[in-house]
Amino acid sequence: MATVIHKGNPVALEGTMPSAGQKAPDFKVVKDDLTEVSLDSFQGKVKVLIGVPSLDTAVCQKETREFNQKLAGLPDTVVLVISGDLPFAMKRFCTTEGIANVVTGSQFRDMSFSKNYGVHIAEGGLKGLSARAVFVVDKDNTVQYAELVPEIGLEPQYEKTVEAVQKLV
Repeated sequence: MATVIHKGNPVALEGTMPSAGQKAPDFKVVKDDLTEVSLDSFQGKVKVLIGVPSLDTAVCQKETREFNQKLAGLPDTVVLVISGDLPFAMKRFCTTEGIANVVTGSQFRDMSFSKNYGVHIAEGGLKGLSARAVFVVDKDNTVQYAELVPEIGLEPQYEKTVEAVQKLV
């Protein structure tokens, strides 16, 4: 069981995080139109799976803006931001911010993303949400890059994610 830091305190995570070379676990999330999608919904594409606690926080918002900008226009690539927020709130944020290059996915019905990817916060004030993590999954659903951000309040290593994606497109 991995841990991350939240406001100076260690927080246990549930599940086992897949590493590079492993098959990406399946999951279900709800898009802003209330349809469910899974890993297979993005067959034939490079997938950037971004787990965040909530788009109602400054760091999650900045991260979503950065990935929207840095990964825009890459061929056969989908960027999926996954949080515990309701689909309506995620859509409102993206519309307000002009974010058009990401797909949002809510875990409000099914926590399989955070649990299957080993980033499900198991205790503390954020229990039930996703820790901050990024996974780059190739067209054959194999994890090529995985990053668990050690402090929930910090941003991921954007350039390493971009490099991993660029190797695949």
